[in-house]
Amino acid sequence: MIGFELVSKRYEGDHQALTDVSFSVEAGEMAFVTGHSGAGKSTLLKLLAMIERPTNGVVTLDGQKLNTVRPSDIPRIRRKLGMVFQDHRLLMDRTVFANVELPLVIAGVAPADRGRRVRAALEKVGLLSYEKQLPGSLSTGEQQRVGIARAIVAKPAVLIADEPTGNLDPQLAMEIMGLFAEFQQVGTAVLVASHDLMLIKRMKKRVVVLDHGKLVADVPATEVV
Repeated sequence: MIGFELVSKRYEGDHQALTDVSFSVEAGEMAFVTGHSGAGKSTLLKLLAMIERPTNGVVTLDGQKLNTVRPSDIPRIRRKLGMVFQDHRLLMDRTVFANVELPLVIAGVAPADRGRRVRAALEKVGLLSYEKQLPGSLSTGEQQRVGIARAIVAKPAVLIADEPTGNLDPQLAMEIMGLFAEFQQVGTAVLVASHDLMLIKRMKKRVVVLDHGKLVADVPATEVV
């Protein structure tokens, strides 16, 4: 579902963010990407989301080589991808329901089908009774759950998250990671960037380690201690 083959990314000013990174994540697999601040975690996810393009190498998403995707086709390819961010990126003047519904509106899903799918996503994250509330009335953890519901409402093949628990206490962080693990169990490929080593160890999932833009370790779930 996710593939990186000798991927490098160099920004203007001669900053080398990634160098010859190669790994893959299969359908139904959950993996963490970790490393120090500036190691290249966010850049890696931006390449998957086609926010950035690699300088060298090949990035694939569900068998599609992203390097060759035309700008006009990016929205269509992105529908295979659910994205969760640390800062939620919710529309604060719209209800919880409207926030979660947005990807379906963009995709042209019929209104009757949108309602059913939005409520199913909200129920999955335990927020069905909050659908008419504005995000500002919710706690930080609840807002993050809304972001997750929005990411999964279109049933993406791949779910990526950039430091999704960075603003949460340890108990809430484990609950959020437990949700990601549930999506893995229904066949979604899940890739989470995180610097929280204690949380990663508790999850017992595969860990990909970056150091100054290079992949220095790829630890299978069975060896995470």
